[in-house]
Amino acid sequence: MPEKDILDPDKISLNLNTKSIGKKIIVFDSTSSTNEIAARYTNNPDNDGLAVFAEEQTAGRGRAGNKWLGKKGQSILCSILITKIKISPELLTLTIAAAAAEAIGHKAKIKWPNDIILNGKKVAGILLETKKLKSYTAYILGIGINCHQNISDFPQQLQQIATSIDIETGIVTDRIALAKRLLICLEHRLESAEKHSEKIIEKWNKLSTQLHHRICLIYNGRKFTGTCIGVDPEKGLIVQLDSGAVRMFPAGQSSIAK
Repeated sequence: MPEKDILDPDKISLNLNTKSIGKKIIVFDSTSSTNEIAARYTNNPDNDGLAVFAEEQTAGRGRAGNKWLGKKGQSILCSILITKIKISPELLTLTIAAAAAEAIGHKAKIKWPNDIILNGKKVAGILLETKKLKSYTAYILGIGINCHQNISDFPQQLQQIATSIDIETGIVTDRIALAKRLLICLEHRLESAEKHSEKIIEKWNKLSTQLHHRICLIYNGRKFTGTCIGVDPEKGLIVQLDSGAVRMFPAGQSSIAK
């Protein structure tokens, strides 16, 4: 791996020029989970924007208890602590997804609620965790992006559905440049979400793999089928069910059936 691709807090923060996101950056060679590290800083609201990166996670986790797999130095593994934002968790989920897809580029798309798709395969995932404190709510935005993996790095059962940026582009990803783009895009989209939530909805609609398509959703253990007709910043995915009824599905309790 090129020397420039080794994550370093000084290299990531160099010329970052963000107001909040990434104002403090910590990089671990190895840690159990960047979300767990970020959670240790939630008691101080002035830690808003803290970014925790790791070259390796020994107990990285995804949504619904899934594990995030990856060898050392292959991915962007990070968690961003947010303590001073005043938007709903649903809108925050949409915002993180839009920012991550925008940072990855290469025609990256969003699969409800937290997967980023490149050429039809999952290249990144998001885990949003909350911690309610006395006078504010802290949000931990966990983001994992596959960068340097080869097909053989994925377990056989994932080789048809997972990918990396290197695989899809044929170019070795500069993870420092990607980390910078991610922090910049996240700050830009968070500012937009607070002031103009409709712009986040517009961006999400543009990048969604589900909009106007027939889908099967799992919600609280039940299956629902219908056509995705939009997304609501407060209540989640809007689906016109096969019965004709229109129903909304919150991100925290719903997922697209495989």
